[in-house]
Amino acid sequence: MIEKWRAGLPACCTPPDGPPPILLLPGEAQSARAAREFVREFVTYHVPGASEDHLDTAVLVACELVTNSIRYGTEPEDSVRVVLDADDSRTRIEVHDPVRRVPKVRPESEHRDRGRGLIILNALCPDAWGVTDIPLGKAVWAEVKAS
Repeated sequence: MIEKWRAGLPACCTPPDGPPPILLLPGEAQSARAAREFVREFVTYHVPGASEDHLDTAVLVACELVTNSIRYGTEPEDSVRVVLDADDSRTRIEVHDPVRRVPKVRPESEHRDRGRGLIILNALCPDAWGVTDIPLGKAVWAEVKAS
């Protein structure tokens, strides 16, 4: 039934096969779990040959980006948007939030329970992450190279 419905739509209006590339999440802590599940499902579908190591790294990067965005880039009632693009060479993860403040890497410390997200990002995606201004805030992005 769905395939018959899709067949009747013009090319510009036909929804893509598989999981969509964008997920809107509430700015709350449990959204990190939803982001992990979304990234795993998206990459598994769109890059069926992705290694387990690549999947695990992409999931961890997305979790760190979403957690940082929620913690430092949202106010109550705000949302964040996860945007994915993946192919055989890399997975790009963007997290959009409404705050323009650019994240800064904190010095390592054994005395803090938080503040390691960008250190982890640097380790997993050296020279392959950054921040871009968007019309209503910022996008923090990272690219996980295929292994």
